[in-house]
Amino acid sequence: MPPFDRTSARARVARLGDKRREPLEDEARFLRSWFERPLVTGAVTPSGKMLARTMAAYVDPRREGPVIELGPGTGPVTEALIRRGIPAERLILVEFNPDFCRLLARRFPGVTVVQGDAYDIRRTLQHHLTEPAAATISSLPLFTKPLEQRLDLLNTAHDLMQPGAPFVQFTYAVVPPIPARCEAGSYTADRSNRVWLNLPPARVWVYRRP
Repeated sequence: MPPFDRTSARARVARLGDKRREPLEDEARFLRSWFERPLVTGAVTPSGKMLARTMAAYVDPRREGPVIELGPGTGPVTEALIRRGIPAERLILVEFNPDFCRLLARRFPGVTVVQGDAYDIRRTLQHHLTEPAAATISSLPLFTKPLEQRLDLLNTAHDLMQPGAPFVQFTYAVVPPIPARCEAGSYTADRSNRVWLNLPPARVWVYRRP
């Protein structure tokens, strides 16, 4: 039997402690950000792992091109996308909070972190997006914005994406963040089952341009 390595054991315990502390630290960051900017942050806790996995499941890793994430916060959906098979180098994260930007860059080496306004993504990404995106994943608090601005965001995101690429958005509300019916026929909408294991329970909506 090999000798017991106390140094390695302490390192494993330290890593385990770090992983246990991360969710609590992220929740504290979100709560602080919500108190400072409630209309910008929109949530008091990060998305749960089940919700993040549900959102990431709508992104096809075989489809080439960059993947845009709007409002990544502390990165639970970013992590789910990487676990889904999206290389970090393909991820473009648009985050308004500078503290979250620094955290994301440190936590996910290789991703592109852009500090800016996600509701003005055409201008925000003008120097970062060099080809049509394969998907857009949004954790923005859309209900804090008027419907006209939400529709403008959706249309602009579709302009920046490949034909048929998904715009993925979660909501805690029982109604869709962007209307499911589009009389103009400019998009289609599908929804997931309610993710009851998230706190609070949430649903994912997926919008595509026909």
